Amino acid sequence: MEMTVDASKARSSVVPMAIVALLFFVLGFATWLNGSLMPYLKQMLQLSPFQASLVLFSFYIAVTFTALPSAWVIRKVGYKNGMALGMAIMMLAGLLYIPAAQTQTFGLFLLAQLVIGTGQTLLQTAVNPYVVKIGPEHTAAVRISIMGILNKTAGVVAPLVFTALIVSGFSAPADTVLTPEQINDMASGLVGPYLGLATFLALLALAVKYSPLPELPKEQDGTRGMAQLKAALAKPSLVLGVLSLFVYVAVEVIAGDTIGLFALSLGVERYTVMTSYTMVCMVLGYVLGIVLIPQVLSQQKALAISAVLGLVLTLIVAFGDSSSYAISNALLVPFGGTALPDTLLFIAVLGLANAIVWPAVWPLALSGLGALTSIGSALLIMGIAGGAFGPLFWGLLSGTGLGQQGAYLAMLPCYLLILFYAVKGHKLQRWN
Repeated sequence: MEMTVDASKARSSVVPMAIVALLFFVLGFATWLNGSLMPYLKQMLQLSPFQASLVLFSFYIAVTFTALPSAWVIRKVGYKNGMALGMAIMMLAGLLYIPAAQTQTFGLFLLAQLVIGTGQTLLQTAVNPYVVKIGPEHTAAVRISIMGILNKTAGVVAPLVFTALIVSGFSAPADTVLTPEQINDMASGLVGPYLGLATFLALLALAVKYSPLPELPKEQDGTRGMAQLKAALAKPSLVLGVLSLFVYVAVEVIAGDTIGLFALSLGVERYTVMTSYTMVCMVLGYVLGIVLIPQVLSQQKALAISAVLGLVLTLIVAFGDSSSYAISNALLVPFGGTALPDTLLFIAVLGLANAIVWPAVWPLALSGLGALTSIGSALLIMGIAGGAFGPLFWGLLSGTGLGQQGAYLAMLPCYLLILFYAVKGHKLQRWN
């Protein structure tokens, strides 16, 4: 285990992994709140599907501008301090939601989303290399899967907490025009929970700052700045890995966050909890990854299977019958569950197809980078920017003759690229 601590004082990896696990839960909670916040703001501020997609765009576009600066910050302050600083920025963002809600200003909500995305980027850039470097490379996908379970479990919890704390006190049919009093009630409901989130993040930032989390060794490399970036871009497996993560996050966010908007359009009352359905399927996928990789399936084969499943499910969603409730009537309603359209449930099952992609791509893309690991990690984190453009394209296509359901066809080329990376792209060592 590569850590800059004296061997006599070296701790078990259990403590560092427990701390990192908590951070992954926090990342998941803050990220997947978007799945509830976006349709909630759509109803509250009477937004179009495209305008609502800007809630996600503002959150994820921050990655484009802050991933490489985040790598620079981490080289200066270290991984541990980088994590604490990332959470401090997220705390400031939490406070921004309060004036946004009080003034009901869409632009302030977008600014808050941009700031929290910036903090997330710094935290992601610092925390992901820990999981890859803390054990053998060939089992890195398993460790990332464990972190992913916590991240996506937070994605299950976040919409339920959002609904309990914010939506439970508000009651209005999903497809009605709200009165000014109802809009004020919806806006006021956001203040207390986001103040609580900001307080929690501030305390956690201090806890990580003074925790026993050991520092990863600083990378020694003679190249700096653009020279280092050029060296990283000369690695096809890394560049294609970044592109794969870009389209992966695009489809992950489409499946996880637009499901609420689509449910709202279908008149589903509890649309703010729909993200939880997708996250449950993602958790199941991560569990399968831990069980099957590498004992039964290699990381590459698991990635290929995920891509094929994503292609099949995308076609089923786009051309399925939204008036059919056969699946939920057979599997959910007899056990006290809610009757939901089949197409919504197939969107949720996309979570199963998406689960293995992130943990499989990271070790394949970082393999053999050595001193370029931090810049490689930053470039991979930039792939999260796909979360900005996936829902944006979905929102644009929703305004065409395809409608919201047909707009899910935007995911097809994404899964095709992931399939290419699984079969061939990760093997490429040089550009021809």
